Amino acid sequence: MADNHFPLRDRSQERWPRHDSGGEIQYLLRAEEQLLHSMSARVPLAEMLHKICDALNSEIGNMISLISLPNDDAIGLAAIAKSAELFGLHKFCSARVVGGSDELLGSLEMYSCVPRRPFLSEVRLIERAICLAAVAIKRHSDAVNPV
Repeated sequence: MADNHFPLRDRSQERWPRHDSGGEIQYLLRAEEQLLHSMSARVPLAEMLHKICDALNSEIGNMISLISLPNDDAIGLAAIAKSAELFGLHKFCSARVVGGSDELLGSLEMYSCVPRRPFLSEVRLIERAICLAAVAIKRHSDAVNPV
């Protein structure tokens, strides 16, 4: 399902105003700090993954993101992809969420209101979101299945 495929788009074709990279970094640091506090407060995994997607959607704009787990219903996930298409959403990116030993922890699917590919700055945000999702999923898994 996920292919860790981030085709980049040439910045010269970008129509939207560019974010001040300093401001973008500050926003990311604040959002990431809040997410890490939520993890340490033992927020339920589903809520945590939702918060990660919300932060990512907010930062990139005009996005709908979903982080799924390997044991999630494949038919339900296919229905979500079909519904996105019916509502005129376009696949923006798909990426695997993996643990430190390359174990599959989940996947991130993103849909956009307009057909386009991620810019380099967006790829960095997506990678941070994937990393946060991996930490949240691994922490939850370790809490549920202690060694």
